[in-house]
Amino acid sequence: MAKTSKLKKEALAKFDKSKIYSLSEAVDIVKQITYTKFDASVDLNVRLGVDPRKANQMVRGSVALPHGTGKTIRVLVLCTPDKEQEAVDAGADFVGLDEYIQKIKDGWTDIDVVITTPNVMPKVGALGRILGPRGLMPNPKTGTVTMDVAKAIQEVKAGKIDFKVDKYGIVHAGVAKVSFSAEKIVDNARELLLTINKLKPTAAKGTYVKSVFISSTMSPGVQIDPKSVTN
Repeated sequence: MAKTSKLKKEALAKFDKSKIYSLSEAVDIVKQITYTKFDASVDLNVRLGVDPRKANQMVRGSVALPHGTGKTIRVLVLCTPDKEQEAVDAGADFVGLDEYIQKIKDGWTDIDVVITTPNVMPKVGALGRILGPRGLMPNPKTGTVTMDVAKAIQEVKAGKIDFKVDKYGIVHAGVAKVSFSAEKIVDNARELLLTINKLKPTAAKGTYVKSVFISSTMSPGVQIDPKSVTN
């Protein structure tokens, strides 16, 4: 049996794992039980009562977090030459087309978001097997396939994140850094949870949000009462 580390024992002693907390209480606990020497990410794991194998129960979308993610977002824009200067001026980290498509085929994925224009999607589509599993494939529904690349870049840099339910019916998303104030973490987490609620598929039956856990990098998860988000 694996041994529980000293720090993990200290963390587990600070809250009751069998208890369900309000969002604000859970955030305070996560800040208390994070012992990493770096600025840890704060993550939400939301288990939904949907069957992701059915197209009419897929949950995916994007949300602009009020206080950003605290991360430096590396943006690649795949576009034709006439859009390149617009992308550079808007703050894209990498801009181009064929050279980056080849680079990705060769194994490069050192990016956080890929934005492209509709007219080059036939070329970008060939990268689906590489970008898809990493959550990097551009999609019109999340605003990453657009002619207004400047707006898309600005939104992503300001804290817009994409999310998608996985095959187990869980949405995983980073919403802040532990160094954020508790109020900012609560605001960001609430915004994501409210957005997920709005995306409830009409085909989903029974309880939609089954459980919500919040944690930081390497910390135990703290369960949140979904009702505390809307109150």
